[in-house]
Amino acid sequence: MSEHIPGIDTEVAPSGPGCLECSEASGWWFHLRRCAQCGHIGCCDSSPSQHASKHAESTGHQFIRSYEPGETWYYSYADETMYDGPELAPPQHHPLDQSTPGPADLVPSDWQRYLN
Repeated sequence: MSEHIPGIDTEVAPSGPGCLECSEASGWWFHLRRCAQCGHIGCCDSSPSQHASKHAESTGHQFIRSYEPGETWYYSYADETMYDGPELAPPQHHPLDQSTPGPADLVPSDWQRYLN
């Protein structure tokens, strides 16, 4: 994926350090995913609210990239396939001092029972 790929914008910055919708609703997430087209940060499908998938469904943006430290994989909702791809605009992942799951002060003590 070194050439221009429709649906991947390497210039757009991420929407923030955490899931946009969870942050607005004082919610929490397990892992984070970044829309490779618009930079929207949403929570993964294991998270209670699954905002990354909901964003893809509502916008038609097909590619996400992990927003976790040390992970650079892409996933295409269109063909349900994992890919390698270009580096996106920084930052590449959520802040290293941010907890997983997060944000720490909103994660319930029994958080594992809420995972999908």
